[in-house]
Amino acid sequence: MLSKRIIACLDVRDGRVVKGVNFEGLRSAGDPAVLAKRYNEEGIDELVILDITATLEKRQAMANTIRAVARELFIPLAVGGGIRTEADAEAAIEAGADKVSVNTAALQKPELITRLAQRYGSQAVVVAIDAKLQNDRFAVYVRSGQTETGRDAVEWAREAESRGAGEILLTSIDRDGTKAGFDCPLTAAVSRAVSIPVIASGGAGGLHDFVDVFTRGASDAALAASIFHYSETSVSSLKSYLKTHGIPVRMTSPAC
Repeated sequence: MLSKRIIACLDVRDGRVVKGVNFEGLRSAGDPAVLAKRYNEEGIDELVILDITATLEKRQAMANTIRAVARELFIPLAVGGGIRTEADAEAAIEAGADKVSVNTAALQKPELITRLAQRYGSQAVVVAIDAKLQNDRFAVYVRSGQTETGRDAVEWAREAESRGAGEILLTSIDRDGTKAGFDCPLTAAVSRAVSIPVIASGGAGGLHDFVDVFTRGASDAALAASIFHYSETSVSSLKSYLKTHGIPVRMTSPAC
């Protein structure tokens, strides 16, 4: 079995890391570069920066923030928020990103996924899907969870894969920031529908939540923000806990 990845997420607004609940009620969590350095030293596997207001405010993800964070890392960095065109993706990668995450633009112009995959390789293209349960299906939302698209999360994940996406970043709007545990039914439904890695996001509150999403949720990676930002748990203690529960993880030494 391949090692499961632990990913920290920096939701950035106006150059500061913020965190809320269900995409609302944002509060400051610190400086992106400072947090990135800490996570790199603690042994996180990957880092994601999401400029959470970029699409709403129709502006490109801030290159200065990306550069500042990239200087602190020796691990893969993915950047999302405001990636609407090939030029946006190029700017993020030139600033230091290893991967770009596309959400709204991918739904509006699915061919963008293919163009980015052809240019940078599928491994550099992450399609972000924000979903919430509606009746008996998982509905896809865009614009920071404000607008329903009419698309089904499982169906859209399959299409994204067919168009060249290398990973799915799957966020449960229902669980975001609640610390009530990952949405395992959502994650399992998408993970079993595609052959590319699925990153579970939204709801991490305790160590066992990660065991749950890697087993019941069948995810390849799990992303968290609050529990790391506010030092509710450490990366090393999480990885040790997962290992004792039979979950393969990368027990690499923290960076010096």
